Amino acid sequence: MPTKHKRHSVTETPRVKVALDELRATAPNERVDLAELVILGALSKTEEHRSTGAERRRAVASLADRVTTGELGIDVEAAGWVRRHGWNPQR
Repeated sequence: MPTKHKRHSVTETPRVKVALDELRATAPNERVDLAELVILGALSKTEEHRSTGAERRRAVASLADRVTTGELGIDVEAAGWVRRHGWNPQR
């Protein structure tokens, strides 16, 4: 059937077959809607990426706080000097 939309083909590899067989076993009288599975999987993967990004941002912010408060024992003034001058020893 002609369409303007992209088409995709899915092969039931062993991993795909196991997942689909598990789904079919939980609802044996329902038709497996691959489009719905793709949407649910994409939404789940998107949320996974977003949460990973949020966790990373929290970790970076926490580390920055610990550095600037001196909790890590880092000399902030010395670190600033190295940042400004460390790449050019002639300054």
